Amino acid sequence: MSSQAAARTRPAPLELVRAVPVWLWLGGLVLASAIVRYGFARRMVAPWIMIDEILYSELAKSLADTGRFLIREEPAGGALGLVYPLLISPAYLLFERVPDAYAAVKAINAVAISLAAVPAYLLARRVVQPGLALVAALLAVSVPSMLYAGTVMTENAFYPLFLLAALALVRALEHPTARRSLALLGAVALAFLTRAQAVVFLPAIVTAPLLLVLLERGGLRVLARFRALYASLAAALLLTLAGTAALGRPPVALLGAYRSVGEQHYELAEIARWLLYHVAELALYLGVVPFLALGLLAGVPSRLRPADRAFLAASLALSAWLLLQVAAFASRHSERIEERNMFYLAPLFFVALLVWIERGLPRARTGAVAVAALAALSPAAIPFGRLIGVSAQSDTLLLLAWWEVHEAGVALDRLWIVAALFASVLVAVALTVPVRSALDLPLVLLAAYAAVVQPIEAGNHGVRSASIGALFQGITRPERDWIDRRVGPDADVAAIWSGGGRVDRLVINENEFFNRSVGRLYHFGEEIPGGYAQTALQIDPEDGLLRDAGGRRVTARYALTDDSVALAGEEIARDERKGIALLALHGGPLRTGRLLRGLYDDLWAGRALDLRLFRCRAEALKVTLESDKRLFGRPQVVTARSGGRTAGRVRVAREGRTSFVVPLRPRAGRCDVRFTAARTAIPARVQPGSTDGRRLGVRFVGFALRP
Repeated sequence: MSSQAAARTRPAPLELVRAVPVWLWLGGLVLASAIVRYGFARRMVAPWIMIDEILYSELAKSLADTGRFLIREEPAGGALGLVYPLLISPAYLLFERVPDAYAAVKAINAVAISLAAVPAYLLARRVVQPGLALVAALLAVSVPSMLYAGTVMTENAFYPLFLLAALALVRALEHPTARRSLALLGAVALAFLTRAQAVVFLPAIVTAPLLLVLLERGGLRVLARFRALYASLAAALLLTLAGTAALGRPPVALLGAYRSVGEQHYELAEIARWLLYHVAELALYLGVVPFLALGLLAGVPSRLRPADRAFLAASLALSAWLLLQVAAFASRHSERIEERNMFYLAPLFFVALLVWIERGLPRARTGAVAVAALAALSPAAIPFGRLIGVSAQSDTLLLLAWWEVHEAGVALDRLWIVAALFASVLVAVALTVPVRSALDLPLVLLAAYAAVVQPIEAGNHGVRSASIGALFQGITRPERDWIDRRVGPDADVAAIWSGGGRVDRLVINENEFFNRSVGRLYHFGEEIPGGYAQTALQIDPEDGLLRDAGGRRVTARYALTDDSVALAGEEIARDERKGIALLALHGGPLRTGRLLRGLYDDLWAGRALDLRLFRCRAEALKVTLESDKRLFGRPQVVTARSGGRTAGRVRVAREGRTSFVVPLRPRAGRCDVRFTAARTAIPARVQPGSTDGRRLGVRFVGFALRP
């Protein structure tokens, strides 16, 4: 581009940048971003990305309390990464009350994720003037995913570290010295210790020099200058694999908690399909124009500077491999667009846009058509109707904005048309904008990001609503740390989950998050979703003691559980709306007051239900029953037998609740009662549209002992 054209791309406002030291601009940007992000973060009242936020908070709490990485009092090692729990652990060290520590974590997050502006600036500064590099930094901290500052998630540390490693890769491509190669490996190792996803840098490091050779149109002999880079990478890999083998572990064990991801079989056709979805969504996320710019630059390597080509090779390699990695994961494990795992690429595309602008908007006549078509039409491939939903709240923030578009009147099966038109308009603007107005393109992106903040953060399905909903699903007490307030943060509280049909899993998750005293987690039957450090319990039919899989008794000073468990103990606090209680056990073994056989999680029973009461001293039992008029055309009849004789019989109305009292006859400290329903029905056979194949008799709403 001529010097006159270059001058036209530098309006007076950019000239003002030179009057202030760059470090001051950059520091001010980081500070302003941190303040804004903390403000948004404070509007999220509880964790809502489960079970990830629980795990990272557990690791940080345990590190602050014991100096070890523990999850629910069980050793966790570095399976989930070391850097992020280490980063936020001071919050739990400085503040005893978890709500206060939670606020401090958000402050740390806001600063950490805002620091992405620094490597973004340094990356851009290698190829564009300081003013435009600051624009790249501003764009980097304006993306919607900055809202993750309100979550206890590794994104807050990984975003700046990913960009730091990308910067190191560009530097190693520019001048592949041993020192720069080692710096690159160090940056990648730090990113990997934050998030195993950084393994994607390995194939990128291998292929980026090849791409650079192609862009420079040099022969393979040119690769010889990268021998220090390849040698360093090979040595690091050999040392790592040797160390892993010495510990008796397979290489895939390096992935930690994501080991199973590396052991799965993947279908190429499915990967290709999800790759298309991810490319299309990334184009929309970027505002299309940066996506277009990177593609156009790839078509005109001869018109670029050596530093431009090094940046371009690194960006193309990282983008291709990361998109492939995320698409493979989505095709097998989540079946949704994993925007949360690929937004780290955004600054690379922003820098590409600024390079394209500063070089005078170059394009190849032949390749430009294909790149423009891909940028304009790929969003039409996104299956909005299938992907817009609750799962998008945690992983695909941009779809929350499109969800609002749908609720404004656009049918789900027509959103692709709107998306394609939106993308096409942006492509047309980018291809027709005069060089003198090219700097308006970043302003358009900033305006677009400002516009989508409201639906993503505060919309009907936004992240704030998700956090409020998660808190209400888990805790309805006014104090989120109500357990710690009652027994102290150092108390030993065991949480017992009776099953998803009776208690929402968030009742356990939210209470363990906000209360340091809640440590070990036990469950009956199914595990609480998310796995990690859970112990299955079974009731000893002889004495009602709760035992683990090895038959050992379980002891605790306090227990948190719901009413269906009927745990023996003194109730000292309660969340009435959630039906859970904090019980004092005084360090004794966990013991239930009753054993039920034949009761489903939704409180329905089949033909018969057996009830055994332990340490039974009561004279009678009040039982509350429910029927369903959709199942039975007449009242149900339930008979109770105790001590070998009929103890009672009741007609259960088709609507409403019916109660009756059953006399008890203790034997050896136990009372046994069998309830039998006169008739049963299968919902799938008698209710249109039902898929419930269970044979049901009556619903047992409650049991109450009478002295």
